[in-house]
Parts: sequence; structure tokens; C-alpha cells
Amino acid sequence: MVIARADIAGLVLAGGQGSRMGGLDKGLQAFRGRPLAAVALERLRPQAAPGQLAVSANRHQDRYATLGVPVLGDALPGHPGPLAGILAGLQWCGTPWLLAVPCDTPCFPPDLGARLAEAAMAAGTDIAMAAAPESVPPSPPTGGPVPMRVHPVACLLRAGLQDDLRRYLEGGGRKVLDWMGRHAPATAAFDRPGDDPNAFRNANTLDELHRLEADTA
Repeated sequence: MVIARADIAGLVLAGGQGSRMGGLDKGLQAFRGRPLAAVALERLRPQAAPGQLAVSANRHQDRYATLGVPVLGDALPGHPGPLAGILAGLQWCGTPWLLAVPCDTPCFPPDLGARLAEAAMAAGTDIAMAAAPESVPPSPPTGGPVPMRVHPVACLLRAGLQDDLRRYLEGGGRKVLDWMGRHAPATAAFDRPGDDPNAFRNANTLDELHRLEADTA
């Protein structure tokens, strides 16, 4: 059994409060002349079923609506974090699987969904998340393994997890890795020859965003 593109809905997570970006709405900040959320949606579109794209956003929803996809507010009040956006996506999606990506990681791999699906099927689990080398650019070889960093909100999740996730959030849980860890998630390592070392580099501040734009031009 394989997970096909037709089985996957895509969600761009842009519902954060942008605290490290001075309160700016991160998904609307420009990257290569376009809003980060628009760049992420374009990169996600070939990886999801036709008509199965959405953005999670809690502010400026009218502006996000101009991107031409459904805009999903958090499923729970009080800005409980990215899991609330993921829950909204799981409740919305019309496919067996949801592929979620953060808006502030605009260079995520074009084969992210396929490799997460491969990892989930190989492990027989309901969640797969990305991992990539910690250093950018990679450090010179020292004879030891390159440290890997997990990127849990770049993930593929089975839609049937929505009730479990809702219970976790309603019980006060907020930590992405804590909830995912309850489901024995698979990890897809993006450290193959030719993988972009900047693929999971994120921009939490405007300075980081400008540096990422310059380094990936």
C-alpha cells in the first residue's frame, strides 16, 4: 500500500502570533516579493490532491483569503499553538492524510510529502515528521555523524487522529513532540546527496527572513 498524492491534503501553518517578529503576521511578510504563505502554498500545491489546500491563520484572514484557498482559524480559542492549527486542518481535510508545513520555512523540499509518506508506510504509523542536518551549511566532515534536528510541524498525519488531538488540547496539552510521541511517529531524514541544506531553515525574525532570502537567491 502506498500513500498517493490524491490521498493528501496540504496545510500551511500561519496562525502564530509572530512574537519574535515584533508581532507582525509572519505569513504575510515578503519573501522574493510574495507573502511567505503564498510561497509555501505554491510549493505545496504539487504535493497535495487538487483542491485540497488550505492555510491556517488567525489574523488578517481577509488578506489570506486572497490567496485563493480556504482560511482556517484555530479549532480552539486562546492561541494554543501549532497543534490547534493542525487540528483545524484535520477537521477540514477531505483526504485520509494531511501534510502540514510552517509558513516560515519557504524552501521545504518539493518531495516532502512523498518522503514523509514513504516513512509512514515503512513504519506502519500514523505520523511522519521531517529531520535534517543541524548545521547550515553542513560542517566539514569530522569522522562522526552529522547531528540531525527534527522538524515536527513539517509532518504528515492521518486524518483519523483529530479526535485524539482534540482531547489532548482540551486537556491542556500544547507540545507538538509530546503529542506526536504518543503515536510512535516515523522520521524522514532529508540528508541524502542533493538535498538542499537550506530546506528546513526557518525565519523567526525579519533579519533571519532577509538572510534566508539572500542566501537562497
